[in-house]
Order: sequence, then structure tokens, then C-alpha cells
Amino acid sequence: MRNKYDNYAIIGGKNITASYSKTGELLRVMYPSPDFKSWVDEYKTGIKINDSGLIYLHEDINNQYHQYYTENTNILNTEIINTYFQLHIKQTDLCLLKENILVKKYQFENKNSIDLNVNFLIHAKLLSDYNNMVGSKIKGNTLIQYCHDYTMYTFSKTPLLSYQLNDTKENISSGEIQDKDYIGMSSDSSVSYNIGLLKPGEKRELVVYLYFRENNIKMTEEEIEKQIVQITKMDIEKEEQNVEKYWNKYVKEHLSIPLLPDTTLYNKKINKIYQRSILLFPLLINAETGGISAAVEVDEERSECGRYSYCWPRDAVFVTKALDAIKMTKEAEKFYKVFCKETQSKNGMWEQRFYTDGRLAPCWGYQIDETASVIYGVYEHYKSVKETKFLKDTYKMCENATKFLEIYLDNILGTKDESDIVKKEIEEAYHTEERNKLPVSYDLWEMHEGVHLYSLSAIYSAFGAMLEIHKILKPEYEQKNRLKVEAMNKLEARIIKYQDEIKKYILENLYDEETKTFLRNLKDKQTDISELGIVVPFNIFSPTEKKVQNTVEKINLTLRTYTGGYLRFEGDHYKGGKNPWMISTLWMAMYHKTLGEHKKEKECIEFVINSANEHGFLPEQVENATPSNGWVNGLAWSHGMFILTLL
Repeated sequence: MRNKYDNYAIIGGKNITASYSKTGELLRVMYPSPDFKSWVDEYKTGIKINDSGLIYLHEDINNQYHQYYTENTNILNTEIINTYFQLHIKQTDLCLLKENILVKKYQFENKNSIDLNVNFLIHAKLLSDYNNMVGSKIKGNTLIQYCHDYTMYTFSKTPLLSYQLNDTKENISSGEIQDKDYIGMSSDSSVSYNIGLLKPGEKRELVVYLYFRENNIKMTEEEIEKQIVQITKMDIEKEEQNVEKYWNKYVKEHLSIPLLPDTTLYNKKINKIYQRSILLFPLLINAETGGISAAVEVDEERSECGRYSYCWPRDAVFVTKALDAIKMTKEAEKFYKVFCKETQSKNGMWEQRFYTDGRLAPCWGYQIDETASVIYGVYEHYKSVKETKFLKDTYKMCENATKFLEIYLDNILGTKDESDIVKKEIEEAYHTEERNKLPVSYDLWEMHEGVHLYSLSAIYSAFGAMLEIHKILKPEYEQKNRLKVEAMNKLEARIIKYQDEIKKYILENLYDEETKTFLRNLKDKQTDISELGIVVPFNIFSPTEKKVQNTVEKINLTLRTYTGGYLRFEGDHYKGGKNPWMISTLWMAMYHKTLGEHKKEKECIEFVINSANEHGFLPEQVENATPSNGWVNGLAWSHGMFILTLL
């Protein structure tokens, strides 16, 4: 598999998420969830004009490109002009609303003064491994690429001109393919369609369907063939209109924050990113569990990172706050009531990351702030929806998580009381004793093990959330369940003491008397943007305190780049470590907002909006000098922080 790092554009529909290059090449298709499985290794298209060889649509030196979305939709258009032959092609990609189908519509127009005879070719390669080898088959007018687990069907109402199932790479560059076999063992195959002779000014259209099916859903060949016939009979113009109407309505329903007046370039950029965020979030959410993928995958081979297309509970909590802000409250609620419940360990903690269907993903350590963030997020969601039933449904989950946090703090703060019978019963009931032997937690950047300012602040805020949850639930329980209230009172007393101990510990151990600034951990004095967590979002200290302002001044001196963006921390080496991050810069914008420093806030936002791509997607980090996408386009956390900054 070749490296495909830049998902420049993203579309999706019924359980399908697909990404594209800037020139319209289909890079990835994820089905049935946004993180698993990835189907396509390569999907290249090209044309043969008159006596030419194959001209790839997405990488020819004579091609010019213009890409855009149909307004307020997930319908992607890529206009391609072959300047040598003056053939204009409009490629439109969309996913249907009710079927597992990706539609690729091509409109060809001859802008030349001579006739153009055009053939259209598709070279498709599915991902495979030793346990899931791909084969291919031609059945009627359909290319069937299949393995043990799933099948992709490529077909059109237009008849096939030719096909080749084996060794297609050997001769496809000629634009001529031919195979005597109807079935083969190759993972990559090719088909071609005759567009025909286009006279000057003449137009033709080709519609290609990609239909995705998991093989555990039993269907006979006759049933599949019948379904394919029905699909080709669709009125594709009407289907496209339905998709357009759906997404337009979707955006309108979630514009809870009013759009800015469309009078300046600054406002236009903010509106574009805001609307694209609304359209992106549903493409990253598992509809069954509420799990939220951090991004569409960029690095399957792990050549640059540990992969991205997983759900980190901490990251997702920031996104759910944004979902609540744009009235996607059902999706946010499902994350807590389904995903978090299913993924919580018996001892009350959450591991580092999961697949969005709730299965444990590959991990390399645990981060205590993941657990604390979920409790914090539950209460934040309640503040948005004001539904007591939601707190009742998630209380046991939060209670278990709180008890795990207590054990963690006992190890860090030295507050364990061996004579505390209740605490001993907790450890036995929730199997937390073995966690005492675990190494201390990773930080939120997953690079440094130790005791961290951000993590302790997250726990402090989680305990504060539990106190607020008790205020809401206790009055009802006082009438019905005295034992429950007693248990809640005991828990309250403990966590109030823990909050005092956390703040005392921070001031004694994570504050540098020499520089009068907070420290990110016990091991070094490197400045870290996550130090802002003590103010935003966890409110453990006031933004007006001198200790905080000194820390922010140090952040500005060490992490702010000359372009106005912010690095994560001093000495960062990930992807070179010299790129500003969107979440770092937006974090600083949110800090300035708490102080009413709107000019400084706007400077941060300007850097962010100038770093978005032409479609409004925000990356994880930005090439400082350009600014342009430095890594991971369409990061959910970046878009979530952007929405929260708009509030």
C-alpha cells in the first residue's frame, strides 16, 4: 500500500465514509463504520483519447483541477480539464442516503475543434492480507471484487467495453485492457467503458456505482443481481437532489450558533469552517454506538504515527461538547450511554483508545485523564440537555470511574488509609488493587509518563462534576433510597478532601517558585500548552491569578510561532515538532476569551482559519511557513475546539 497521508476532502452517507485527494482521487472507503473496515487500496481512473495512452484523471501533467462541494452538502465535485485534448470532465462523488452505495458521476464535454473518441478506465485494488485474500470476477456488467469478509461491486448502466482481472498493471498504461478469464486471483482489476465519439461541443455522461456488502449478510446471487439492476434503474439526478436536500436541511438544523454576516473574508472563512464541521461530525460517528473516530485514517502502515482512526474517550469528550453546542445532543448522549458504558473496564477506568464499535484498539499505556474526562463530559452534557434521567442512566458508570480515580490519587498523593474499611471494600469490589502496581499515567500527548498538571486538573474537575451531579440527584433519592444517599454523602466527603489535596499538591509540587509559573509535570520544566487546562476547561484556578498569567506569558514566549500559531510543548519531536497545532492555538483563544481579551482571541482564530483548506477542513497541525496542512486533515478534535471557541 502506498502512503496516502492527505485526506483533502471527505464525504459519506449510510455507514460509508470516503476520502479524496485534492485532484479527486478516491483514497479510502470506510464501511460499515468510520474507522473499520478500510476497503480500497487504490482506485484510479483514466481516459484514453483517440490514439493516446492512458491519461490518469488525477495525476496528469496536462490536467488542471478545480474542486468544490455542492453548497452545504457532502457532495464533492472535481472539475478536470485536459488542456492537451481540451476535454472537460466534471466528476461528482456522493453517497446515497439509504443504500451502501458510493456514486461516481462523470460528465464529459469536448471543448476541442476536433472529434474526440473517449474510453474511460477504472483500475481498482482492494486491501487484502493472508487471512482475507481478494479475488475478482466478472458477472454480466459488474466487476465483483471479493474476499472472505466482504465484497465490492463496480457497475454502471453503460455496458462494459472490456475488462482485465489479472496482471492489469502490466499493460493498463496503454489504455487497452483485455482478459480471457471471467474469474481471477488478483486483488487489483480493471474495467473500461466506451464513452464514444464526442464532436466539438458535445457532452456525454457516465455513472459508476460502488456497492459495498459484508458477506456475513447472506444473499443469493440472484438477489444480488436483482439489487444491482434496481440500482442502475435509479433516477440518479433525483437521488443527487435528495442527498443535497438532506444535507442542506441537516446544516440548517444544526446552525445553533448564528452565521456571521457574509461581509468580510474573515467572516466567510469562519462560516465555511463552521458549516464544514457540522457536515464532518456525522461522518466520523459510529451510528450504532456513538463512538467518535478522531479522523479518517491517514497512515495505515504506521510509517509516521500510531494511526488515527480510533476513538480516544478524552478527545471525544471535547467533540461531544461541540455536538451539544450545535444541537447534535442525541449523538452526544449515545457516546456516553452506549459507547462509554460498553468500553469501561470493570475497575472503572477507560483504556487509551478503542474502535468506534467499542472493541479495544491497540494501545501502549493508560492515561488517567481519559477516565476523568468522561465524568466531566457527562455533567457537561447534562448542562446542555438538563435531563435528570441521563444522569441516572450514567451515574453508576461515573461512580465506578470516581472510585478508580480515588485509588490513583492514593498512589500519587500518599493519601491511602489502610484503616478505611469502606475503601478496602471498594478495592475488592472493583478490582483496583492490582492497578497500584501500574506505572504512573501518560500525559494527554501520550509521550511522557509521570504525574501531570493537566491530568490532576482533569481529576479535580471530574470530582467537581460528581458534586454537581449529587446536588441534582440526591433530592429525589432522599425520598426513596436512604442507603443510596448515605453512600453519596460518603463519596462527597472523600472527593472534597481529594480536591483540597490535589490543589495543595499542585501548588507544592507543580509550581516553580523561581519562575513563578506552573509546571506540566514533576520531571522537567518544559512549557506545555496543556497547562492552560487549569483554567480552560477545568477551572481549578482563576485566569486572573498572577501564577496563571505568569504561566501564560511563558507559553507566549516559548510556544507561540512568528505566524501566530502555538506549538504543543517545548522539545516536541512528533512530525518534526516545529508545527503549530490547531487545538493549541484554539486553546489559547479560549483562554483569552475568558478574560475578555477579544483582540488576542481574534489573532488566534485568524491563524486557525487561514490554515484551513479550501473546503473548510482543519488539520491537526500546520506547516508554519505556508500555512497549510501539516498532518491529519479533518481532525475531529480541531473542529470540536473550533466550535467551542465560537460559543
